[in-house]
Amino acid sequence: MSSRLADSIAAARKSRKLAFLPFLAGGYPDVPTFVETLKAIAPVADAVEIGFPFSDPIADGPTIQAAFADTLSRGIKVKDIFTAVAEARKQVKTPLIAMVSYSIVFRYPLSKFLEGAKACGFDAILIPDLPPPEAQAVCQTINSTGLDTVLLVAPTTSPARRRQIADLSTGFVYYLSVTGITGERETLPPELADGVKMMKSLTQVPVCVGFGISKPPHMQQVAAIADGAIVGSAIIKRMQQHAGESPAAIASAVATYCQEMTSVK
Repeated sequence: MSSRLADSIAAARKSRKLAFLPFLAGGYPDVPTFVETLKAIAPVADAVEIGFPFSDPIADGPTIQAAFADTLSRGIKVKDIFTAVAEARKQVKTPLIAMVSYSIVFRYPLSKFLEGAKACGFDAILIPDLPPPEAQAVCQTINSTGLDTVLLVAPTTSPARRRQIADLSTGFVYYLSVTGITGERETLPPELADGVKMMKSLTQVPVCVGFGISKPPHMQQVAAIADGAIVGSAIIKRMQQHAGESPAAIASAVATYCQEMTSVK
């Protein structure tokens, strides 16, 4: 099934070796900086993943956990992120993915969250803690609103479960490079290629790799096997390194890093 998100990744794959999907923590380090950074990186991104802060993340490493904790301590709510995304959407045309815990969606509740996500300009919903078969009804509801679904596959996921996840994913399949938590790594595991190859044999939607990707050699490695690369912790780290600077300065630093990552062919 064609969608704006899947089409963007496929178009990038056709014109160059790898789609680039940077991650931002919604509302971090503050709303103005978040909006400026989103606008700054959108031109070099094929999609942007935006994480909704959660107090008990499933697979986020210390860098993203710290960003979420800081954002929550300042009282940022779901509606504040929706408002910020709507503001950025005035200039940003790139597909946007909401990464959100099912606990948040369930409490909001689901119908209200999807209405808000659609209205402010999201293209897809990524729920990292809702596996099949429980995910089936939720994914169907998401798709009925015109939003795409994105689900995660770990290296340890069984072939049968991988097929279920592939069938429920309409935007792309998020393949974890390692079992564990997010965070920058020196190298990516050699068995990654076989895992992605198996995943791609099960689905026609793009397969993108995340967890640990932080430098150009990683992009080159992923480009040989997958459709896209998700980069998160390294981006948050650069925002932390420029803490206290203006929104424009932080946004510029992140955009420069993204340009370096996308310079790999």
